This record gives sequence, structure tokens and C-alpha cells, in this order.
Amino acid sequence: MELSAIKGIGPSRLEALRAVGIGSLRDLLYRLPLRYEDRTHPVDIAQLLPGPAMIRGTVAEPPKLNRFGGLTRVTATLRDGTGRISLVWFNQPWMMQQLPVGKPVMLFGTLSVKNGRRSFQNASVVTEPCILPVYKAVPGIPAKSYRTMMRQALDAVDECCPETLPRPLRLRHGLCEKNYAIRQAHFPDSAEDLRLARRRISFEQMLLFQAALADARSTVEPGFPLPIADDAPDRFWAGLPFPPTAAQRRVLGEIADDLRRDRAMSRLVQGDVGCGKTALAFGAIALTCGCGYQCAMMAPTEILAQQHYETACRILEPMGIRCGLMTGSMKASDKARAHRAASDGTWQAVFGTHALISEGVSYARLGLVVTDEQHRFGVRQRSALRDRGEQQGRVPHVLVMSATPIPRTLALILYGDLDLSVVDELPPGRTPVRTRLVPENRRDDMYAFVRKEIAAGRQAYVVCPLVEDSETMEDVRSAQATWRELCEGPLNGIRVGLTWGAQPPAEKEQVLHEFSAGNLDVLVSTTVIEVGVNVPNATVMIIENAARFGLSQLHQLRGRVGRGSKESWCFLLAEDSEKLRFLTTTNDGFKVSQKDLELRGPGDLMGTRQSGEAFVEILLDGDVRLLDETAACFRRLKEDPSLAGELDMVRSSAAEAMRDRIRTIARN
Repeated sequence: MELSAIKGIGPSRLEALRAVGIGSLRDLLYRLPLRYEDRTHPVDIAQLLPGPAMIRGTVAEPPKLNRFGGLTRVTATLRDGTGRISLVWFNQPWMMQQLPVGKPVMLFGTLSVKNGRRSFQNASVVTEPCILPVYKAVPGIPAKSYRTMMRQALDAVDECCPETLPRPLRLRHGLCEKNYAIRQAHFPDSAEDLRLARRRISFEQMLLFQAALADARSTVEPGFPLPIADDAPDRFWAGLPFPPTAAQRRVLGEIADDLRRDRAMSRLVQGDVGCGKTALAFGAIALTCGCGYQCAMMAPTEILAQQHYETACRILEPMGIRCGLMTGSMKASDKARAHRAASDGTWQAVFGTHALISEGVSYARLGLVVTDEQHRFGVRQRSALRDRGEQQGRVPHVLVMSATPIPRTLALILYGDLDLSVVDELPPGRTPVRTRLVPENRRDDMYAFVRKEIAAGRQAYVVCPLVEDSETMEDVRSAQATWRELCEGPLNGIRVGLTWGAQPPAEKEQVLHEFSAGNLDVLVSTTVIEVGVNVPNATVMIIENAARFGLSQLHQLRGRVGRGSKESWCFLLAEDSEKLRFLTTTNDGFKVSQKDLELRGPGDLMGTRQSGEAFVEILLDGDVRLLDETAACFRRLKEDPSLAGELDMVRSSAAEAMRDRIRTIARN
């Protein structure tokens, strides 16, 4: 059965599907819902909490239609035996005909609370209770039409999605059959059926992912074996103005052992903010340059690249290592000089951004590639930089630095192509950031504290979830509106800057530079400052609508302050919750990450690896134990000779999944 055989898929919709990577029925069936709307259990109006829900009642009065600036707003009131709620629809004038007064109606929408006023927004009429799948939008295909297409495609599930796991393995781990799992993942009959389907699909994808990585790692790439003396790491530490922690000594020893081997190092160093990963990167650079090779260190922003370069000049140049900087904003003449210095070996350690892999850049004898903040780089960029140094079949060593603490089991699976080192110790004397929940009625007190800090010569961040105001999320603060409000109100007279992700790159770099140089007192932004910004003078982090962020992201944002010797504060503007209270009790990123994993499941955390190269869309059940279960399953398959047949089937399924992914990429 071909895609074109499905009723409703004509030439234009075929093109729309191909544009998002769907070229076959198999692709369509494997494109699982992003989330589900539980339209089976109505909630009493009096019991509504902020967020999505289904309610049932009668329309109390005729709906009203208002027009303003080319937009429309429909308002009405619904009542049940427990109370009344305002209904609001933006740009949906047809709802006027779907709200007969006095008739019972079921609605699924989102409860919003702003300034103490509750409203149920953009609800849809529910005619039949169900668990409704919600898919990632395909431009040109309405959501309802897409679901209709998917129901037809499920008729071919047995043909398109054959079983991939051995029956004995499924029985040992309580997994349902694949065809049943895919049907229930798209259109579940019940919450329990959906749980079984998600568990089966999650288990399979994690297991095949590990099998594919294991096969990939069995191919060892030859590297440059470096003649590093046994005492070289100690001599590096002796040249620094501060003593290393035991964890730093251990990890640099692991790096040195890797560099001495004739296979290319691929090592991930992860640790919390302030644990000294940059010093470890410089240690690896010193060991490599000491053996006559070049190093390149790529950072996610020009500001951070500049800071790394300046630190390297203070630490590495006194050790006799010539350092240089290469960024995209350089003038043509400076860029040409930088290219020459890298290609002829004048620069032994080159620091920069993506400019390090731009056209025309070459290296004399590249022996080590360091990428900072791994989750901002894809595998492709990392490989492109490594490939610049390939000589006679040998490739440079690769060191990846990540400041996103991830529970060890998850890290071993996520970064299965890398060896793992964990820096689990902070330098002595580091002042923990004080984290406080701030209710709306204490906002003015918080701004008064910010003014006091700025008067003392400090700086502050204000982070918002949105760039600009949204009609559908009235209770969510935007960076642009907050910037205007602060400039005109509580921070009037203070130098306040504004930045966001889609801001023109030159403009964004300029704002970040001004803040880093101390020419701005407060920086209002989206989460674009989550990485790549290091301003030790900043002592206050304000996070608006903090409940909208995951714990790990909140911890990353909090890590932007507390980088100097002064006491620092993180203020979370939100209602009280277990999640946010937990963040006020600890500064340990690994504990925060573990709690995040328990609260949300691994799916969001796995999104931090933006490789774009994963051969499966990894969907994980919220049960953290599934991570350990799949790892233990694969370990047993490899170690138990009686399970060789099962291992062969798993490896074959993993290889087929990889080939399928490659075919999909080739089609697009």
C-alpha cells in the first residue's frame, strides 16, 4: 500500500508529507503523537486547575463576538452544579453557532489565570469522549485530516511494521506485540492500553539505539598516539594559580590515557556549573600541544569563544602555547590572517565558533578537537571539525564538554558513542546560589532588591518564556513586554538590554558584549542566555513563569549567576509547587536532573542532544526504571551465549532501523 492510496492524500499533500520526512506508510506510522488530550473525564468547574482539561455544563447566556484590529474574540459563560467559568475564543468566530444557550455541552480547552481572573480558552466541542492524539503539525494538512489519514494507514500496520523483538524477550519483560503497540499509540482505547503501547515502543527504541551504538563503537578509528609523559598532568596543574580538585586530577588522568592510545579519543566530560571543566579542556590542550600537535576549541557564542581565548592567553601562553581567536564577525583582513595562522601552525591552540569549520579553514597538524556545551552542537558539526584534521587515515582526538548534568545511566545511553567522565566535585569556597520562590504580590520587593544590587555595582538577568505577547497565552510574560515595562517602571533610569534567539546575530552579539563588558545593568532575554554567557559580576537571576520550565533548564539558567565571589540569588516567579520547592533546597545539578527525570520522564532531557542524526524518534515512558531495564537487557543479551539468537535479531532490527533512517534522509 502506497501513501498515495490513502483517501485524501493527493499530490499537494504528498509533497507536504515529504517536506517533513514522511515518504512511506512506514514513515507515517512511526510518526507518533506528540501528546494526548484525555477527553474521557470531565472536571467540575470548581475543581479546575491551570492547564488543559475537559468540562461539561450549559451555556448560561448568548455568546458575544468582538472585533478589533482585524481579529475576533468570542466570549461566553458556562455553568455546572459547582460554578461558572468564562469561555474565550480568539479568531474562531464560528464558535458563535456552536454554543446554544441552555443546551448541555462538553468542551476541551485550557484554563488560564491572569490577575486572579479565570478563563477557559480556545476550547473545542467534544462530541464523543476519547483519548485524542495530537501530532506535530504538517503545514498544509489540517489536524483532523491528518488523523483521518492515520486511521487508514493503520490498516497496513502488519505489513509495514513487522515484529522486531524476539518473543522470549517480550515475555521476559512484559512487552506487547508491535502491531498492537502502534495501533494503541495512535488511537488508544484506554489509558492502560496507551501505557502498554508506550512502554513497548520506548523499550524497543532504547534497546535498538543501544545496539546500533554498540555496533558503531566496534569500529575503532585510528588516532594520533601522543607521547605524554607520566608527570605531564601534574606539571600542568602546578602551572595554574589554583589547586585542582581530586575529580579534576582523576578526569585529566583519564584524558591523558586516551591521548596516549592509537585510537582516537571520543570522551564526554560532564559536570555541574563551576566544577572546572574549562580547566580540564585547557589541560587536554596543554598535553596535546606539548607533543607538537594543534588544538581547536569550539564554543556556541562569540562571547564565550572570546572569553575562552582571553583565559587561554593568561594560562596557556605562559606555558609556551601560542593561542588565536577565529570568529564569524572578524573583518576580512583579520579572518585571512587567522586562516593563515591556523593552516601554517603559527597558532597551536585556536578558539572560535562555527567559524572554525567554515569554508577555507585548514589546520597544520590538528590533534585535538574540543567542543564546549555539547547540546548546542550537533554530531555533524563536531565531525566536520574533526575531519579537518584527518591525516593519512588518522583523525584527531575529540573531547566534549557538557554543563548539563544528566543521571549517569541516561548519559551512558544518550552519549553511547562517547566515553564518559563525570566531574562530581566543586572547588572549595564556591558560594551556592540562593534560590527563592517569589509570589506575584512580592514582585515590587524583588525589584527593590535588584535596584540595591545594581547600586552596589552588580548586574542581573530577567528570563521570560516568550519573545513577544501571545493572545493564546495571556498569563505568560514576554521578553519584549517585560523589557518595556521595566524601562518605564520599576527599573526606570537603569541600563536594561534585550536579547532573544531569533534576534539578528550581530545585534545579539552586541547586546551580549555590552552586558559582559558592564555597559548594561540588566539583561532581559529568553532562554538564549542558557549557555554561552559568562558574566561573574551578575548576581541576580529572575525567571518569569518559572513553572513553565523543566527543573534541569531552571538549574542551567540559575548557573548564569554565582560565577564570582559575591553572594548570588535566583528568583522564581510562580505559584508554589513541589517541583519549584525542590529547586530551592539544592544546588546539586545531578540531584536536580534526577528529580526532573522522575517528574517528567526522560523525553525532554533527551532533547538536549540535538544531533539531528538519531535514527529513531526516541519516545520514552515516564518510568525512570525503563532506562536501567533496557541497559540490563542488552547487557544480558551480549553476555549470555544461550541468547545469541535473540541478540542477532535485535542487532538485525537495529541495523534495519538505521538503514531506514538513512533512506528517509536520502529521500529528503
